[in-house]
Amino acid sequence: MSGQSLLVPGELSPTRSVPGNIRRPEYVGKPAPTPYSGPEVQTPETIEAMRVAGRIAAQAMAEAAKLIAPGVTTDELDRVAHAYMCDHGAYPSTLGYRGFPKSLCASINEVICHGIPDSTVLRDGDIVNLDVTAYIGGVHGDNNATYLVGEVDEESRLLVERTRESLNRAIKAVRPGRQINVIGRVIESYAKRFGYGVVRDFTGHGINSSFHSGLIIPHYDSPHATTVVEPGMTFTIEPMLTLGTHEYDMWDDGWTVVTKDRKRTAQFEHTLVVTDTGAEILTLP
Repeated sequence: MSGQSLLVPGELSPTRSVPGNIRRPEYVGKPAPTPYSGPEVQTPETIEAMRVAGRIAAQAMAEAAKLIAPGVTTDELDRVAHAYMCDHGAYPSTLGYRGFPKSLCASINEVICHGIPDSTVLRDGDIVNLDVTAYIGGVHGDNNATYLVGEVDEESRLLVERTRESLNRAIKAVRPGRQINVIGRVIESYAKRFGYGVVRDFTGHGINSSFHSGLIIPHYDSPHATTVVEPGMTFTIEPMLTLGTHEYDMWDDGWTVVTKDRKRTAQFEHTLVVTDTGAEILTLP
């Protein structure tokens, strides 16, 4: 694996502004969102709105990813995604969510998830995950992907490739009538072929008018994930695989989650709607 030094927090830039005419999620300016009490099965109107939100989130992530290269700061990636969402009438869902200070998550190397964009400079050989969620039309669309920075070692490249494949396999396993735990079973069995760890405490989730509805989508075979999949359900799948342990530490910022052994980790995510025969990806650019 790459011999890169471990990450340390950088400096935060000032909070980015959002035009006043863009609708905010209800949690902005509050310590926590109002708990969701609606259904997990959504109306056709809500699903269509989520297609719009998902498309904007996917394109915002793609625009930021164009800049990924050695020497670029994660704050610059945040600036680009923020501008894209605002220019398209969407609010960056992470901005102000439980106090999160930025418009995307940027998680480098040993960071499992929720890395805060700052003055940290991407280095040749890094891997970086961008997690972008857009809010528009009263709903959210959430996606993420892990990217290679310059020349990346083979072990890291394979981790990224196989994490993407684990998501693809999990999406194909979604069928009405199956239990949610089929998703984690597929991911975990695939990851075990390569000796990867599967992060357990950070999961996929229900999503709709709520950023996190309360529905939990484990990425391991959980005996408790017995909810039956139904057409019209909307949720994310976002496996996090590691080169070592699935255990983690959290930085003092209360957000940045790193592998306990500081080995590398990768993640991919889509927002889905369950159809009569499988699942449709809502976060396509």
